[in-house]
Amino acid sequence: MKELQDIIRTYNKLKNSGETIAVATVVKVVGSTYRRPGARMLMTSKGEMVGSLSGGCLEGDVLEQAQEVMNSKKSRLVSYDTTSEADILWGLGMGCQGIVDIFIEPLFGESGTILMSFLADCLRDRQPGVLVTIFKSQAIEHHHLMLSPDGNFTTKITDSSLVQLLLNHGKNAQLSGKSFHISTNNIEAFIEVIHPPLSLVIFGAGHDAIPIVYFAKQLGWSVTVLDRRPAYATSTKFPEADSIIISEYEKLPKSVILDEKTVAVVMTHNYLYDLTILQNILPLPLRYLGILGPRRRTEKLLGEIPIDQQYKKRLYAPVGLDIGADNPQEIALAIIAEIQAVITNRSAGFLRHRQLPIHSEN
Repeated sequence: MKELQDIIRTYNKLKNSGETIAVATVVKVVGSTYRRPGARMLMTSKGEMVGSLSGGCLEGDVLEQAQEVMNSKKSRLVSYDTTSEADILWGLGMGCQGIVDIFIEPLFGESGTILMSFLADCLRDRQPGVLVTIFKSQAIEHHHLMLSPDGNFTTKITDSSLVQLLLNHGKNAQLSGKSFHISTNNIEAFIEVIHPPLSLVIFGAGHDAIPIVYFAKQLGWSVTVLDRRPAYATSTKFPEADSIIISEYEKLPKSVILDEKTVAVVMTHNYLYDLTILQNILPLPLRYLGILGPRRRTEKLLGEIPIDQQYKKRLYAPVGLDIGADNPQEIALAIIAEIQAVITNRSAGFLRHRQLPIHSEN
């Protein structure tokens, strides 16, 4: 998520500078690869690169390819075969045992602005948009269809039957929340769901909330810090937070959205504050709710609040993964890692014990 945010930020800074810009996107992979479809890298004619497509193995060659794309203003598809024999021929030494298709396109004029504005809008909204990228085709000049969260779409593709086909796939992706690849009607396309940043609300502006905000922002999450104490909740203390709200806990302001797309951590270090907060937010459909503090304290809190069994499924207390955390930074790492595991439906175990592929197929 942060990668895409950085790409958009850099594009907006450079789009009127006269510098030539291109973006490369991983659109298809076969086998084991370092990055999955949707990984992006923005490049400029001066050699600046933002984002990544691999562990550093492919970026140099992709930049060379991008320079030609920027000069010709014509998109191209580049395929890297990193299976054992081909990898030796490439001289990359990756050993990933996979094939990566990377679509490189120039960002110039109205088309570049429309594409990047669409991606920016998707990050701003709380519903997923869908970007369809045709990367293999016969005599198709335009490559994108953009389906907005409100159901409206934008494309320069003139074949109405193809537009309807892509639109149907886009709507399916929007409903499922999963990206996928299609090969049909003499085209190959990447149907990509652009998810908005995960929304994290931290109740409590103590010193130990600072590293949680930091780690969350490194992942590109949208972070709100809420506390009833003005001396605690300040922009000086939390310069990276997207929103700092001073409010009583009995009646939270409407600007604090607590829904199925929100994760929250309660950490005021005050039993009565935590009790009031939990009384207000436990019935809400949060994706994740973590409570800082010992198990006995949490059990006492929950003993004072009528709670249905369904709410306990998304309740994590004591909060965080068991990594031996002791200081605020380690505890923050444990909390952020647990949230990441929950939203990706992973067990958070050791990868050496995982029998399935590291990357999900979807």
